[in-house]
Amino acid sequence: MPSLKPNKGAKKRFKVTARGKVLRPAAGTGHLRAKKSSKRKRLQRGKRLVHSTEVKKIRRLLVT
Repeated sequence: MPSLKPNKGAKKRFKVTARGKVLRPAAGTGHLRAKKSSKRKRLQRGKRLVHSTEVKKIRRLLVT
């Protein structure tokens, strides 16, 4: 049986922690940063947890 390959796009966007939680980057950081406040940009630096209803779907994409 052929080996399963992870989805390359998902691999670049999501990270699974040691306890199995899935992290994602904050939304709204792609462009147009000049008009956003410093506080807003600072708060968008960190990672966010993926909602529990989406975790199963993303783990399936990240299967190795």
